[in-house]
Amino acid sequence: MTGNGSAVGDISRKLAGSPSGAGAARPRIGVVGDLLLDRDVDGSVTRLAPDAPVPVVDVAEVRQSPGGAGLAALLCAQQADVVLVAPVADDAAGQELRRQLAGLTLVPLGHAGPTRRKTRVRSSGQGLVRVDDGGPGTPVGIDAAAVQRVRDAVAGCDALLVADYGGGMTRDPLLRELLAEVAERVPLVWDPHPRGGDPVPGAALVTPNAAEAGLAARGLPRPPAESDTEVPAVAGVLRRAWDAQAVSVTAGDRGAFVASRQDDTERTDGAPGVVRHLPAQAAHGPDPCGAGDRFAATVVDRLARGDGATTAVRDGVLAASAWVAAGGADGFRRGRAASEQPAERSGPESLAELGARLRASGGVLVATSGCFDLLHAGHVTMLDAARRLGEHLVVLVNSDRSVRRLKGPERPVVPLADRLRVLEGLGSVDAAVVLDADEPSDAVAALRPDIWAKGGDYTASDLPEATVVRSYGGRVVTLPYLPGRSTTGLFSQVRASEPVPASIPSTMRRSS
Repeated sequence: MTGNGSAVGDISRKLAGSPSGAGAARPRIGVVGDLLLDRDVDGSVTRLAPDAPVPVVDVAEVRQSPGGAGLAALLCAQQADVVLVAPVADDAAGQELRRQLAGLTLVPLGHAGPTRRKTRVRSSGQGLVRVDDGGPGTPVGIDAAAVQRVRDAVAGCDALLVADYGGGMTRDPLLRELLAEVAERVPLVWDPHPRGGDPVPGAALVTPNAAEAGLAARGLPRPPAESDTEVPAVAGVLRRAWDAQAVSVTAGDRGAFVASRQDDTERTDGAPGVVRHLPAQAAHGPDPCGAGDRFAATVVDRLARGDGATTAVRDGVLAASAWVAAGGADGFRRGRAASEQPAERSGPESLAELGARLRASGGVLVATSGCFDLLHAGHVTMLDAARRLGEHLVVLVNSDRSVRRLKGPERPVVPLADRLRVLEGLGSVDAAVVLDADEPSDAVAALRPDIWAKGGDYTASDLPEATVVRSYGGRVVTLPYLPGRSTTGLFSQVRASEPVPASIPSTMRRSS
């Protein structure tokens, strides 16, 4: 297949591969928390009700999907095998949750009251009202046998996420004992809620937002002084109060502030330790809901793969921003609904269709471009970093004709078919697409990736396609550049090392 609108080879997502492309198996992640059923009611308003001055919504579509710990589990499942432990009500909404979570290992617990539902009513994309019902959702029937069942289910997990939505899971004393045990064995990420219990000691990372952190700090037995109420200081105060290995306070467009035990213990004078600031790029979208779940799912995945807290939070901030830019929870639900529809295909898949299909399967779509001639460690490092920004990575690969125009008549060294085959073999790459143009603006406009990633040897001002990416709300990210690695340098080394017979005239001597 050729041209900007054609994918080459099998571009389905490599479920067995790791985001880093290192070939490691998918981690196993446990998610413990409270389930919700999120519902979106879309319609139009053309009149007021005759009995009151309120709009009448003519419903056009209703979408529903798991929320709370259910959404967090689905996001984790894009990269990992997931065990979800949560109370599940025995009602129609509970059955719908079970159906939509069928791809996960679900460990249901007793549930007090009907399923908690959050229904958002919109007209022409504008929110009118949110209606909450059901609950309280408190776990019931938690005894030694139930706790042992949970313990057995999460025993083989590489990390665990506590997705607290105030239903009562984190206040149950037996479950808290179990969570404290898990925190001693594997990384435990605690996403708190104002109505939930405090994190258990030893959590690898606690992830309140700024409002939750401020409320928690004010509720401490010894609240911080007025001078310590700014977000960075609060992160350190809560880290020590909760005895967590690290606390990350997310602050919207400001990014996140991370206080870690290591940075605290580096101080010998009793003063607060270093709090690291990880900035975010501004993201704008109609629905920021679920950004916290996207953040938490990303950080627990990174910790499960052996990354440190700061690296995990950095990637989580990027993922949350991309989530908002891609339409938030509503965009995710629309994508899930579209993916359940049978596909009708005729002819090769265009870039627009490829982008829509990957987004429909959920998660952040990342793309990059290049010649990728003589694939080397610098290429692999950049592609691994790009893949870690999202759930899908599309690589636009310059055709042989384009490479000759860009690099000269002796390039490419490796023909297009071989370059594509090597890229498709990397666990970090979901799709390789031929780019016949010398710069990718038109291809980017068709694909519409959430994140356009390029190596750190570029700046945004070097990239003509950056304007296109920003025009639809996407983001441009430059990635670490591994110095001393370049195809041109390798090519020159090969030429210099080749023995040239003296009988060949110098004008005919060239590298093959």
